[in-house]
Amino acid sequence: MTKFTVNDRPVQYRMDPDTPLLWALRDASNLTGAKYGCGTGDCGACTVEVDGEAVRSCQISIAEAEGRFVTTIEALSPDRSNPVQQAWIASNLPQCGFCQPGMIMAASILLRKTSNPSDAEINAAITNICRCGTYPRIRDAVKLAGRIMRGEELVSGAPAPGIAPADAARAVPSLRVP
Repeated sequence: MTKFTVNDRPVQYRMDPDTPLLWALRDASNLTGAKYGCGTGDCGACTVEVDGEAVRSCQISIAEAEGRFVTTIEALSPDRSNPVQQAWIASNLPQCGFCQPGMIMAASILLRKTSNPSDAEINAAITNICRCGTYPRIRDAVKLAGRIMRGEELVSGAPAPGIAPADAARAVPSLRVP
């Protein structure tokens, strides 16, 4: 049994220890924000935070996650008030939207480290592939999120999601507190 923390909840997976973290999150925990894109760690659609770092969840096994803290996009904010989510919505950034959860996770991790990143820092931290090619808008949204974080700019709030995290957890056995 593999044990670690997902979105501030202790979890135990009775799965093969070599199972990629992505599949444990999606299949066992019903946390479907991280997407399967390439399976080789190149596209970044599966990006999650592991102990404060952006990690391609298709490239780390649940055994490698043992004892660690994993955060998925579902936990950034229950009401979409995270500055990165606000900036993405205010910028009307997503087109197809497939890469957005991974981009948002990479951006939020970057902005926790530096709230005023340069274009070069953004390019280095967010190596995710966007099929729609919205890279200039992504850089602009990251900079907007930084300004929001620094209190230099306000944007109108995004609508809250249709389900509370506690309600979602009740529907998913692996997210229940042991």
